[in-house]
Amino acid sequence: MTMTAPPRAGRREWIGLVVLALPTVLLSMDLTVLHLAVPSISSELRPSGPELLWITDIYGFTLAGFLITMGTLGDRVGRRRLLLIGAVAFTAASVLAALSTGPGMLIATRALLGVAASTLMPSTLSLIRNMFLDARQRSVAVGVWMTSFMVGAMLGPPVGGLLLEWFWWGSVFLLALPVMALLLVIGPIVLPEYRNEDAGRLDLPSALLSLLAVLSVVYAVKTVASHGFTAAALVSLAAGIALGVTFVRRQKRLAEPLLDLGLFRNRTFATALTAMTVCSLVMMGSNLFVAQYLQLVLGLTPLKAGLWMIPSTLASITAVMVVQRLVQRYRPALLMSVSFVVAALGFAVITRVEGPDSLGTVLTGTCVFAFGLAAPGVLSADILVGSGPPERAGEVSAIQETSTELGGAFGLAVLGSVFNAAYRAGVADTVPAATPEAAASAARDTLGGAVDAASRAPDQPWTEGLLDVTRSAFVDAFHTTALVSIAVVLLTAALVASVLRRTGGRKTAH
Repeated sequence: MTMTAPPRAGRREWIGLVVLALPTVLLSMDLTVLHLAVPSISSELRPSGPELLWITDIYGFTLAGFLITMGTLGDRVGRRRLLLIGAVAFTAASVLAALSTGPGMLIATRALLGVAASTLMPSTLSLIRNMFLDARQRSVAVGVWMTSFMVGAMLGPPVGGLLLEWFWWGSVFLLALPVMALLLVIGPIVLPEYRNEDAGRLDLPSALLSLLAVLSVVYAVKTVASHGFTAAALVSLAAGIALGVTFVRRQKRLAEPLLDLGLFRNRTFATALTAMTVCSLVMMGSNLFVAQYLQLVLGLTPLKAGLWMIPSTLASITAVMVVQRLVQRYRPALLMSVSFVVAALGFAVITRVEGPDSLGTVLTGTCVFAFGLAAPGVLSADILVGSGPPERAGEVSAIQETSTELGGAFGLAVLGSVFNAAYRAGVADTVPAATPEAAASAARDTLGGAVDAASRAPDQPWTEGLLDVTRSAFVDAFHTTALVSIAVVLLTAALVASVLRRTGGRKTAH
């Protein structure tokens, strides 16, 4: 029996890919564009340490919480339609975020941005799955999509720095306006509509369970990070686990589940998903501390700090180009494992940072771990995107992007919590005795608080000593998070080598 080759994509599909890449760049930029704005936000809105963490990572958490629901909804109502609706919502939420007048409002508007983004992300990748049916073309298209995601995440700091050099911190959110306007104008022309005509009704109880399970666990992590293992944290964690178990049991009973649990029984799929989550976790968390180091320890302006982060972007792009060639000759398991080891070497370089004279060391370490993390990301995406049938592409895309977004958000939260704990331990008993209580309290909370307090009293004798001890504590905390990152990526390298080596690394779940 002769097998019919799938149709190849034409010019319209490739133009459509460019259109889909633009919002992907923007959405991933929103995960990191605030990194360089953190000192400005700290100065103008005066958030507490926990509030500052919520500002930076609530976007990723709400995005991750709604992705599965929105991905499945796109399969039912149409992926292009959901994409365009999300573009309008994202534009409105961006304007509100730019006009925020306090920490609470900024946290709320960032949460709304995450909800709006959750309608966009599954639509972009699932449309690619349906537009590019030829496996080789799809691999290239996924590589372009993954590159646009990584480029957006890493361009966030330099673009944010450029805006902060001339405008107020809220200007970083207004980048969405021209991009979304372009999507709304060109999208209906070049993007085809796809929906699953046989899909059942969206199960709202399952959608609610998935959202509450994610948010409950997130609240527990944040509470432990800020206040330790309190009763509220333990109750929230237990509730999150219980809700997750209830969600899984409900999916097993439904004829048309919100989430196809059969995907996770495939070891290749599960391992690739784990690898992608780890890449996002350590990359997002580490980039936040690099951005703060460049500004708060080295004293660079936001623009200069952003420009110094461009080399890591180029390293990631180079890695994607290299792996696209090497994957034709070497097994994905080998390429992914070696890449994770390279990332570990980059984090090892970070542990050699020694204060305000280590710009070259930081840049070297950042470029090496960015190169090492890019290859597993794109290889995992290629494995995952081909794992389901076209009619369930939205669901598979949502699972993949949930892992990416939740990994990035947990990177900011978990590595941020490790960093904060190490920083506070380093500052606790070292603040100069002459420091006023308000300044000492701010310094014990964050280095940004110490820098702001010192800038308000430049002629006081205690300022230099305060900056010395807090910057030293920041560098020590930087080392601690780098060591944690080394452990995480090496464990993932071992997992990938063990599982994907046996399965071949190219099998799909269906």
